[in-house]
Amino acid sequence: MTRLNLMMTSAAALTLSAGLASAQCTEVSLSDVGWTDITTTTSATKQVLQALGYDVDVKVLSVPVTFASLESDDVDIFLGNWLPAQQSAIGPYLDSGEIETVATNLEGTKYTLAVPAYTYEKGLQSYADIAKFADELDETIYGIEPGNEGNAYLIGLTENDTHGLGDFTVRESSEQGMLSMVQRAYEDQEDIVFLGWEPHPMNANFDLEYLPGGEEFFGGEGIVNTVTRKGYVEECPNVGALLNNLKFTLPMENEIMGAILNDGEDPDDASMAWMKANPDLVMSWLDGVTTVDGEDGAAAVKDAFGL
Repeated sequence: MTRLNLMMTSAAALTLSAGLASAQCTEVSLSDVGWTDITTTTSATKQVLQALGYDVDVKVLSVPVTFASLESDDVDIFLGNWLPAQQSAIGPYLDSGEIETVATNLEGTKYTLAVPAYTYEKGLQSYADIAKFADELDETIYGIEPGNEGNAYLIGLTENDTHGLGDFTVRESSEQGMLSMVQRAYEDQEDIVFLGWEPHPMNANFDLEYLPGGEEFFGGEGIVNTVTRKGYVEECPNVGALLNNLKFTLPMENEIMGAILNDGEDPDDASMAWMKANPDLVMSWLDGVTTVDGEDGAAAVKDAFGL
């Protein structure tokens, strides 16, 4: 084969490869782990991607299954890598390179055990105080969905009798199930200890205090990272540009989550209403981003959203 033929064959192969990659990039899959804050940011991102011409599939998966699905290339993107709480769960995947961190999309988060302010004022002011309130708490700590790494840490405390919690049970439930128990206790001014976090409208609905003592796992203020399967940003640079630009705020997420949880709005409707009311932030996500066909991304989103 002549050098010219080799060059032509190589060029054709590269063109075919680029075409296949481009075709694959028109379909985008995201994981939503069922937490309202992640549902909120995933919905907003999904609707922007759809306005740009992408076919978007959102899969509802637990955190461990999300990481495994990113490793196996069954999911492209996860917007809810809470750190430091998920560090032990995601660490091996990051170390192996099977999951890649793209950007930080939220700062100033909180995630640890919380109590109502009236319980805090009674003296339950740290993890070390929980066992003193065993009777008032019915020896129960309320967690979120089974398999959650925060629950696993708390279960470990009970199994090891850390802070005298050996007789306690961690009750695992959905976010909504846990918060219904908090609502019931709060209305009756009963004591309760549970996994709390911000952003979340629970911080506006209840007067809460977050407990020190779990910093070895939960840390202090945290961040949320956008992560992808290995090589995704290189394969799909236009979506990668959007992911790099995505920055959310605590007020944004609290407001949208409040519309969902307090007012019963559909997540897509709530996130779209917020984006229409705050177009400047949405436009900042689209710097350097085009449609699937290479057209002006900002113009396409403005047209689709009626901005």
